[in-house]
Amino acid sequence: MFTGIIESLGKVDSLRIVGGDVRLRIQTDLDMSDVHLGDSIATNGICLTVIDWGENWYAADVSRESLNRTTLGNWKAGQPVNVEKAMLPTTRFGGHIVSGHVDAVGEITLVRADARSIYYEVTAPAEIARYLAEKGSVTVDGISLTINHLRGCVISLNLIPHTAERTNIDTWKVGSKVNLEVDVLARYIERLLLGDKAADTTEQSKISMDFLAENGFLK
Repeated sequence: MFTGIIESLGKVDSLRIVGGDVRLRIQTDLDMSDVHLGDSIATNGICLTVIDWGENWYAADVSRESLNRTTLGNWKAGQPVNVEKAMLPTTRFGGHIVSGHVDAVGEITLVRADARSIYYEVTAPAEIARYLAEKGSVTVDGISLTINHLRGCVISLNLIPHTAERTNIDTWKVGSKVNLEVDVLARYIERLLLGDKAADTTEQSKISMDFLAENGFLK
């Protein structure tokens, strides 16, 4: 589990194909002295399992599922990435609950200055729009952010100078792809609302406006 508060700006050191998957090595200035084999480190919002590490680097294997669901398949050596170690029970919970399980890839569609902050618009895939809420939380490339406004699938965000200095957002341009993770509570609420229908394997098991009306959630 993570908070979405980025601890370090790392860099992709290498990527190589191993048995059809990818083995990734990341350079970082994180304190690696308390890292153990099997620990989790979020890298651009992707929860990766440490399989090897040193004083200023760690390595992880990346499955086909992660390659298909995230931007990682397009990463290049030298690319900056946002890094966060898994939270401790004593960690200040400054962000929101982040699992490191990316839901979808979004696209930066607008970037402009807004006083001292930077204003971004990110277009999310339609299938995750129902999990997004104005003033709710979303994770973008591992960064815990508040949704300022929501227009259909378009998320608007303001990032302050401190976030710009500590993360890789200066690489975000119009057309850039970013990893998105919705608030985990929204996913569980959807499953709970389904009740017994959660076991249904047909498309009818999805939450719809008709389903909500039938079960008294809409008037």
